[in-house]
Amino acid sequence: MITAGVDLATQPAKTGLAVIEWLPGRARLVQLRLGATDQEIVEVALTADKVGIDCPLGWPDDFIDFITAHAAGRLDLRAGESGDEMRRRLAYRHTDRVLRQAGSSPLSVAADRIGLTAMRVAVILEHLAAAGAPVDRSGVGVVAEVYPAASLKRWGLPHRQYKREGNRQARAELVAALRRQVPWLDFSEHVPLCESSDDALDAVLAALTARAAALGRCELPPELEVPRARREGWILLPDESLSTLVED
Repeated sequence: MITAGVDLATQPAKTGLAVIEWLPGRARLVQLRLGATDQEIVEVALTADKVGIDCPLGWPDDFIDFITAHAAGRLDLRAGESGDEMRRRLAYRHTDRVLRQAGSSPLSVAADRIGLTAMRVAVILEHLAAAGAPVDRSGVGVVAEVYPAASLKRWGLPHRQYKREGNRQARAELVAALRRQVPWLDFSEHVPLCESSDDALDAVLAALTARAAALGRCELPPELEVPRARREGWILLPDESLSTLVED
């Protein structure tokens, strides 16, 4: 099995791409780099069994309805809803609210700069679909929306304050803790890049989460929420330990 992970940014320079090859009893990080273009991501995705992408795959239904109504010159306001309540409803997808209730803090694709990155992933998904790849934003196709910090939390690893250059020591400690949990994963020459770049490290975490998704060890949306998840996207989180990702 091959899984890939993408830490997507608005520009290729800060886009991390990781590829893991899974073998009986072990795994190998065969590729890790920065600077991945749309075309390179699509090419890798077309050869992988599952790709984890750290980026919202869609926008909130309520937000889409709101801007569509606004463009038409009318708004159907909810009686008794305050301005703050309305903005929270428009800003977050259902999957975001589920994670926020669990103590994580996903960004708003409707109101934060990550919306620019979501525009990029929309183009990537379109290219994948045009090439015949099964694309389903709920996570059952080749692409899974992931959230590396939340995956770390599920795996019992440090998940805060490891990003940005100023946290390099914390990131190195996180990489060491991760490697202790996955002795079966050969990082090869890629350890220094994981320590120096949170974009690269998040790509590896995305590829690990993609493995959990491929094995059916992630939480899928409840049945009643599947139609919305196929529009808005759904963040897949591992529901078992890292040790379950490798099989004999």
